[in-house]
Amino acid sequence: MRSRKPKVNVFNRQRKYFVEMGELRIFLDQLSCQMTPQTGFSVVLVSDAAMRNYNREFRGKNGSADVLSFPNQEDEGDEEPYLGDILICVEAAARQEKDGLLQELQVLSLHGLLHLLGYDHDADQGAMETLERKLRREFQLH
Repeated sequence: MRSRKPKVNVFNRQRKYFVEMGELRIFLDQLSCQMTPQTGFSVVLVSDAAMRNYNREFRGKNGSADVLSFPNQEDEGDEEPYLGDILICVEAAARQEKDGLLQELQVLSLHGLLHLLGYDHDADQGAMETLERKLRREFQLH
């Protein structure tokens, strides 16, 4: 059986900032091949207003967030397992970036993917943070 590349969907639903979508896709493909070789996921770039709405609706919190992860709750039994969706607020990424918007989007994508994989920085005694630092070094993200 031939191994296949996992499917990563990327959607840009905001218009305020230019995003190098091709470069982001390349990074996400590399990340998924290393971290989730048999499953797919989606990354959705959203505006601050949209992120505030998602944060209020799904977490009961007022205000925006830089990244939210929504693990797939359905057991579809598909041939192509699906991890879930990562929402990234591009405006928050632009406010936080120190080494360019693309790199901040990569960092937030990595963080969101770790959450999809079940890591929780509040509950895992530092395991998520340790793994995130290791992966940031491997992918040369500052």
